[in-house]
Amino acid sequence: MIKLSKEELMQYMPHRDPMLLVDQSELTDEGAISEYTIPDDPYYTHGHFPGNPIVPGVILCEIMAQGSVLLFNEQLVGKLALYAGMDKVRFKKSVHPGDKVIVRSHLASCRGMFISVESTAYVDDEVCASGQLSFMLVDRP
Repeated sequence: MIKLSKEELMQYMPHRDPMLLVDQSELTDEGAISEYTIPDDPYYTHGHFPGNPIVPGVILCEIMAQGSVLLFNEQLVGKLALYAGMDKVRFKKSVHPGDKVIVRSHLASCRGMFISVESTAYVDDEVCASGQLSFMLVDRP
């Protein structure tokens, strides 16, 4: 089992604040489990929506993607994981500032430099988003 803090995850991901959207991540026998607490006033809710801030679906997808990185961390040496696609993405519950998002992911397939994961995000044990995320590993510049 591997458990990494936000600072340790930066060894594997190029993301930095404000786009580093994982507080900690752990690799278990079942897959990766990550968490991220939505800040009280994140920039991405300022216009989405005034008076009723809701985390945009694309941000939830990014949280799920970043929460999946430990599944293929060994392949990331000298590489950068870029989105190659998203399939069967569903949003079930709104996420708001202050919510803690728990992401559970497992490897679906790995074909050379193409990796696919199944990922589900939860808030208070309720599914808020799920989908199959695909990545392409490219050389880091």
